[in-house]
Amino acid sequence: MNFEDIQKQAKAEWGHLQQSSNPRILIGCATCGRAAGAQEVLDAFKAELTKRGVEATLIEVGCIGLCYTEPLVTIYKPNRPGVCYGDVTPKVVSTLIEDYLINDDPRPDLALGTVGDEAIEGIPRLFDLPVLKPQVRLVLRNCGWIDPENINHYIANGGYAGLARALKMPQEKIIEEIKNSGLRGRGGAGFPTGRKWEFCYRTASEEKYLICNADEGDPGAFMNRSLLEGDPHSVLEGIVIGAYAIGARQGYVYCRAEYPLALKRIETAIGQMEKFGLLGDNILGSGFDFHLKIKEGAGAFVCGEETALMASIEGRRGMPRPRPPFPATSGLWGKPTNINNVETCANVSQIMRNGWKWFTQYGMEGCTGTKTFSLVGKVKRPGLIEAPFGITLREIIFGIGGGIEGDKEFKAVQTGGPSGGCLPSKFLDMPVNYETLTAAESIMGSGGCIVMDEDTCVVDIAHYFLRFTKQESCGKCVLCREGTKQMVDILERIAKGGGTSEDIDLLQRLGKVVKAGSLCGLGQTAPNPVLTTLKYFRDEYDAHIYEKRCPAKVCKDMISYAILPEKCVGCGLCLRSCPADAIRGEAKKVHIIDQSKCIKCGICYDICPPKIAAVTKLSGAEVETPDEPIPVGTGGEEHVGGY
Repeated sequence: MNFEDIQKQAKAEWGHLQQSSNPRILIGCATCGRAAGAQEVLDAFKAELTKRGVEATLIEVGCIGLCYTEPLVTIYKPNRPGVCYGDVTPKVVSTLIEDYLINDDPRPDLALGTVGDEAIEGIPRLFDLPVLKPQVRLVLRNCGWIDPENINHYIANGGYAGLARALKMPQEKIIEEIKNSGLRGRGGAGFPTGRKWEFCYRTASEEKYLICNADEGDPGAFMNRSLLEGDPHSVLEGIVIGAYAIGARQGYVYCRAEYPLALKRIETAIGQMEKFGLLGDNILGSGFDFHLKIKEGAGAFVCGEETALMASIEGRRGMPRPRPPFPATSGLWGKPTNINNVETCANVSQIMRNGWKWFTQYGMEGCTGTKTFSLVGKVKRPGLIEAPFGITLREIIFGIGGGIEGDKEFKAVQTGGPSGGCLPSKFLDMPVNYETLTAAESIMGSGGCIVMDEDTCVVDIAHYFLRFTKQESCGKCVLCREGTKQMVDILERIAKGGGTSEDIDLLQRLGKVVKAGSLCGLGQTAPNPVLTTLKYFRDEYDAHIYEKRCPAKVCKDMISYAILPEKCVGCGLCLRSCPADAIRGEAKKVHIIDQSKCIKCGICYDICPPKIAAVTKLSGAEVETPDEPIPVGTGGEEHVGGY
C-alpha cells in the first residue's frame, strides 16, 4: 500500500468519527490522569452509559498538560464544539450524562472551556485560558486530542507525511533542511541536530545506529513520558527520518522501565508501523530498511548520558567513557551512532512535514521552535507546558503557572533538573534559551522547572538535589564520587547547626573542582544547586552558620514548635494528631509540647485551626512554656474539636 492510500484510509476513519451522530467522550488516561483517578472515571462512564442506554464513543487520550485539574474529560456532541471539564470524579459522571448528553445543558459551572472556534454561552474557549493562551503547542499538538494507540488518528492529522516526503529526498537535503531549521537537541546540551546528523552521515561505515534517548530521570520531569504516552508516533516518525538521513538500518528506543504506559504505547505503535509498511524492510517502497527495538533501562540516572546509555544497550554497566571519539564517529559497538532526545525526534517529524521556514517563525534567533517544560513546585497551576524560546521566566511562572501557591512570595526557580541552578527573582524577566540560562549559571536540561516560595530553605534544597546526584553517580570519577559526598556531608552539618565559617569557602572550592574534573555531565553539573544558592542566597547560609537559624523554618534541628498560652483554647486537635505523644493537656486547658519527645513533624502546626493559630513554629529558639497545663484565660473561651 502506498502512502496516499494509507492517508485516504486514515482520513476516512477520522472523518467517520468526527461526523458520527454519537457523542465522543475523550478521557485523559495518561499516567498523570490515572494517578488522579481517570481509570475510575472511565469505568463510571462505561457503567452509566450502559445503565441509561446512551450511545457514545469513549476514547482514551493523553495529557493536554493541565495536571492541576486532572482528571480531564472533553465531550463532543454532534455539530457542537467540545466542552472540557476538569476535576471529574465518578460522581460527576452521572451529572454530565444526565445534564449534557441527555438534557443538553453543558453545565458551564463545571466546564473549563470549549474546544474549537465556536463557543457555548457561559463557557470560555479553552485555549483562551491564561494557562494555555501564551503557549505554542507544536510538539504537544496531538496530546489529549487523539487516541495514541490508533495510528489512523495520527496519520489523519498529518502524521508520517514528513517521512513520506523525506524518503523522496537525498540524504544531504534532509540534513540541510534540519540545519536550516535551527533545531537544537532538546535533551539539554542544545547541540545543533543537523550538524550532529551530518557528522554521522559523513562517517563511512556499513553499519550505523540511531538511538532515541527516553531515559528521563530528573526528579519532577515528565515531558518525555507525557509525549510518548500521548503521541508516540510523532517521536517514532522522527526516528525513522533521522535513521534514513544518516544511513542507519537499526535503531533503539532507550526508555526506563518505570514508564510502563509509555513502553506499552511505544510497543503498540511500532507494531502498527510495521503493519502499515512504515517500519521494517522497504519502507513505503523506498528500498530503505530500518528496524527498531525497545531497550528498557533499569532506572540509573547516569544512563541518560549518551556513552553510559550505549554501554547499557551493549549489556555492560552504564558508565560514561571519555570523548572523543564521539558517538557520531564511534558509538554503539564502535559504529557511528546518533543519539537524539524524544522531543528532538518529535520536532523532526514536523519540520520535514511543514518545512524549515515554518519552524523558524517560532522562538528566537539561535533558538528556534518551542520547548516543553514540566512546571512543578509551589505554583498554582502545575503541569506540562510548551512555549517558544524567548519567553520569560515570569511569563512561565506567573502567566502560565498562575503565580505562587497561596499567594506567597516567590523565592527561586530551578531549571534543568537536579543539576540546574536556583535562580532568584532578578532573573524573572530573562528570556529563556540555552545561552541565557548558562550565563545565569543554570542549565536548560530537558526542561524541568521547579518553583520555590518563601517557605523553601535553599540549604535544604541544595542538599536534596546534591544528595540525589551523589547517589546516582556511577563512581568512576574520584572527584565526582568523593567530592559530591563531601559536599553533602558539609550541607548536612550546616543544616543541623554545626556549620563553621570555613564551610562556605570549602563548598565553593569543592564545587569548582567537581565541575572541572568530572568525566560526564552528571558530575560537571552536580554542584550547580549549591554554587548558585551560595551566590544568590548567601544570607541564608550565613544565618544557618552564624545565627544557628533557618530563616525558612525548614531545617528540623534549627526549629521548634510551641503552643502559645494566650491563644490555646484546649481543643485537643494537636494532642490527638501528634504521632509521638509529645503533647499533653486537658480539655479547655493550655496544652504543652514536650520538646524531648517532639519529632518536628509539624502536624500540630498544620492542624491547629487558622482562627486560633495557637501552635507556632520558631527558628533558632524555643518559647517558654508552662510546666503544667493551665486553665484557658479570657479570650480563649471558644472550644474547637472537643474530646
